[in-house]
Amino acid sequence: MRNSMRKRSSRAARLLAFAGLLAAFMVPAVAAVTGGAVAAPAQPEAKDSAPAAALRARYESLRPQLERNAFGRPLHLVSVEGNRDLNGEAFAVVEHPFERVSTALADSANWCHILILPFNTKHCTVDGQRALTLYVGKKNHEPIERAYRLDFAFHPVARTPDYLKRVLKSGAGPLGTRDYVITLEATPIDAQRTLIHLSYSYAYGTVSKLAMQAYLATIGASKVGFSTTEEGGTRKLVGGMRGVMERNTMRYFLAIEAFLNSLSAPAGTQVEKRINEWYAYSEKYRKQLWEMERDEYVTMKRAETQRVARAPS
Repeated sequence: MRNSMRKRSSRAARLLAFAGLLAAFMVPAVAAVTGGAVAAPAQPEAKDSAPAAALRARYESLRPQLERNAFGRPLHLVSVEGNRDLNGEAFAVVEHPFERVSTALADSANWCHILILPFNTKHCTVDGQRALTLYVGKKNHEPIERAYRLDFAFHPVARTPDYLKRVLKSGAGPLGTRDYVITLEATPIDAQRTLIHLSYSYAYGTVSKLAMQAYLATIGASKVGFSTTEEGGTRKLVGGMRGVMERNTMRYFLAIEAFLNSLSAPAGTQVEKRINEWYAYSEKYRKQLWEMERDEYVTMKRAETQRVARAPS
């Protein structure tokens, strides 16, 4: 009887631990593929200017939210929880010319330099321009052998003088999650500024829902997102699954921005600059994003970014 109870307790603990990892890397690192990512068929990148016009029109419609918000910066964050799916979007204006943004974010190898910055990513490799693999583990230092391998198909959809679109896709993930789509769009606002649109969606099944409910009822009970909702006549920061999605949207948008900001630094200091800048962002939005002390994070990321730099592509 006791052995049976201990086994059930152990299984529950493992499920809860995995749910915590699922929450920390819901986007994009949870998109594990059981059989490996299938490279997208080679296609010419789109030349149509209509997507750029549509994205700029969206910018105009969002200008009030971008100019006045709680972030203290031109950033708008949206999350929607459906019955069996989740969706999130971030719109932000970055202080970089479009040409710099497009050159940096078009390349799958640079996405490894971006995705390594959040605390749970332990390693990242690319296979040409069509596949990207992450290794995700605990937030503290962990041997690569203990990390989860997560594979993505990388789709270079469009690149024109005024528009960039890159998509990462995965059909199936752990605990019954599936149908991941992560999209990056960018278009110039003026000569020095670029609008970035980061969006994602995924679906989940009963097992993943139960695991996340267990996490949100225990370890993640006090964690919140950035949007507010009205409860009992007062405005409160969202929690639950929407909070999970918003935290991860911010983590990855801020990783993109830290990477872009580092490009103007001397070559030998770029990695150090983006590591420290990403951590500074986690302190700025401490209620939502902070996880560890600076020295621990910086030491860990120095080692992990060096491993990425040594990896063959």
